[in-house]
Amino acid sequence: MNLKMKWWSPLAIAAAALIGSVQSAAAIATSAEASVPTAEAFARRPAIGSVDVSPDGKHVVAVISPDGKKRVVAIWDTADMEKAPFIIGSDDERADVVGAQFIKNDRLFVSTQQLRDFNPFTGQRERSFLQRSLILTLEGQPARTSLQFDGLSDTQQAVVGVGRLISDLPQDPQNIIVADPMRGDKYRLNLYSGRAERIERGSERFSSEIADMNGDIRAKSEFDFDNGAAYIGQWLKHPDTGEWAEHFRYYARDRQPIEIAGFSNDPNIVFVSKTEGRDRSAIYEYKIRERQFGDVAFAHPLFDATGVVRSRAKADFGEVVGFAYDGERPRTFYTDPNLDQAYKDLRQALNITTVPVSWTDIETGERSRFSVGDGADISLTATSDDRSVIIIAKSGPRVPPEYYILAGGRVRLLGRAYPELQAATLGDTTLIQYEARDGLMIPAFLTKPDPAAYGAGPYPTIITPHGGPWARDNLSWDVSGWTQYFAARGYAVLQPQFRGSQGWGERLWRAGDREWGRKMQDDNDDAARYLIAQGVAAPDRIAMHGYSYGGYASMMAAVRSNNIYQCAAAGAGPATIALFKKGTFNSRFLREFQHPTADGEDPLRRVNEINVPLFLYTGDRDTRVLPAESEAMAAAMRSAGKPVKLTILPDMEHTLNTWTPENFASILTSVETFFKNDCGPGGL
Repeated sequence: MNLKMKWWSPLAIAAAALIGSVQSAAAIATSAEASVPTAEAFARRPAIGSVDVSPDGKHVVAVISPDGKKRVVAIWDTADMEKAPFIIGSDDERADVVGAQFIKNDRLFVSTQQLRDFNPFTGQRERSFLQRSLILTLEGQPARTSLQFDGLSDTQQAVVGVGRLISDLPQDPQNIIVADPMRGDKYRLNLYSGRAERIERGSERFSSEIADMNGDIRAKSEFDFDNGAAYIGQWLKHPDTGEWAEHFRYYARDRQPIEIAGFSNDPNIVFVSKTEGRDRSAIYEYKIRERQFGDVAFAHPLFDATGVVRSRAKADFGEVVGFAYDGERPRTFYTDPNLDQAYKDLRQALNITTVPVSWTDIETGERSRFSVGDGADISLTATSDDRSVIIIAKSGPRVPPEYYILAGGRVRLLGRAYPELQAATLGDTTLIQYEARDGLMIPAFLTKPDPAAYGAGPYPTIITPHGGPWARDNLSWDVSGWTQYFAARGYAVLQPQFRGSQGWGERLWRAGDREWGRKMQDDNDDAARYLIAQGVAAPDRIAMHGYSYGGYASMMAAVRSNNIYQCAAAGAGPATIALFKKGTFNSRFLREFQHPTADGEDPLRRVNEINVPLFLYTGDRDTRVLPAESEAMAAAMRSAGKPVKLTILPDMEHTLNTWTPENFASILTSVETFFKNDCGPGGL
């Protein structure tokens, strides 16, 4: 197995032509007729992503894919954006670039992944992916380094590369801090001399170490037991003595995490996220010397607060300039007036308009309204230290990601992630709520096809529950393609945020405890009935399609009596809850944190009750939900004389980030074919 990556920097490569064509695509789109996009248009590697700007603002880096299959690194000179980007590629066909960022003005931290059939750490054959990190110069050459993690062979070191980035030390012109991903040792690495110095040994007792912006590790977590009760204790370094001490803890059984959200310039104050006594998490000030919580630094009235945004500018280095929260999509509330105004100006410049959403608070039942982007919105994804150069991402449910650069007072398009979709007619997505049969309000994202092409409805409809189940969807671009691919073909698609979903408050999350296949499943059915009542869904043309936990839900959909679905498609779903329970039981923390919540119905044990056709698909490399789950379900259905189809996709792991374009396209087309040909009388 070749674990070394060879890099080159050819300037004459098709990527330059691609980026140029993407920038001029608007003129092409205005003259092109809207068409139904192909599966390949959704399935391709994004033409551009992972965009970052150097601290001095002189260069921009991105991961691009000219052909939609292979990804390379592109670097632009911001002083001459008309010039073709400098390309850094690899001659190893099995290795793929997945991320790039600046760690110094002339040094890049690059992440790659590669298919493997052998695990060099266990010595066992394992069909999975390896992840690697490396440091490159602007010329595409590996930076010199003497880094060698203790106990690793040369082959193992080649797999992990330079390890995990802990801090890019923004005020240090030469060094960064990285961690050995196996042992947890921390190293200060000089990016120019190559010298690596271990500054802290890893510990079996502590984990999740957090460094401040100066690279000082000031927080870490400890997993332990208190009279048999598992807990995570948060340790902090004293600002005066440097001594470590536990300051607060949360017990797994209580499911109320207390976590460090960020540091402040005051060495005595850290920001802490917690939900204790609230339905949604807030960020508090915590005083280390006094060992006490202070005021709420930030809380959103409807959504979870998630993080702290700090400045890297010399004038106000380290000052808090905003707070992150999970709204209808990840958002930032800017407390810095200049950044807030820049954000507002850029929204206007990029034609972002808003629409109101009527909302019922899931905990209190109180009614309110807030505004969301109409089809798209923006985020400021990177800035130079002086904020003179800003990278902006514009995206939304019907707008695939577009990247812009603000430099010299001018905003210009850098590239579009899915250029082939620009001329496509995509559906409108709205954030809605519906009432479950027991009165609980359930959020959902509804995508309807273009009425000019498909009329006012009702439409054939797909209910698409997310994975997790402790997860959620967002009002953003769906990288799986599952919403817009089908909306462009005349389907309505609903993504229910059923009870058990995280990110919508404690009440909705905890309402899913021990309700697998029961009330969680009722929420999905109630979504379908709501759409029928609204005239959106044709009552005899409804299906379910989900993946992972959503795949389990789709299996259970086929079991329901008086079935509202004509068929179901289940991707990589567990056929029994036992698989999930085993994984959570084997973790000493999850045994108390999540294991007790996973209880309900097993589709494999209710095969005789299945009353609609079922399509099963999974990846042959899936190590999270083994292919044996889908195979066992298919075998049991065949034995019971139930209509079932099974597809095993080659070289496919569980998570989307490992999927090939062929995996994506195959899922889209095979599910579509199943819906057309096998879903009830006459198809969906």
